[in-house]
Amino acid sequence: MVRVADLDTSLGFYRDALGLEVVRQREYPKGRFTLVYLAAPGDQGAELELTYNWDPEEYTGGRNFGHVAYEVPDIYATCQRLAFHGVTINRPPRDGHMAFVRSPDNISIELLQSGEPLAPQEPWSSMTNTGAW
Repeated sequence: MVRVADLDTSLGFYRDALGLEVVRQREYPKGRFTLVYLAAPGDQGAELELTYNWDPEEYTGGRNFGHVAYEVPDIYATCQRLAFHGVTINRPPRDGHMAFVRSPDNISIELLQSGEPLAPQEPWSSMTNTGAW
């Protein structure tokens, strides 16, 4: 579960940029929160739950989460799609195997190439790290 501050912005990241699919969404007016469950295309057995509390709250010190790892079929295509959506690639996939980005709520997302690493390719292989990951 990841607590998010802005549901629309977070869906723009997890759904549109990262490529996860919304499995279901439920609103709980009495509790004043919304839950959105996402999964990788074709793999609904592993879900990521986004919790959006309607009343503003600042999440610090691990109250939201720390790190999510996500395996992708083509790390270069995934990073390109994320960049297209304005996401900073904090740790580019120079090795064809691993990259890191941050969600709108500053959650560190580790992207891992499914199977064997891809051959290094530009522009990724010569990119430097940006910010913290």
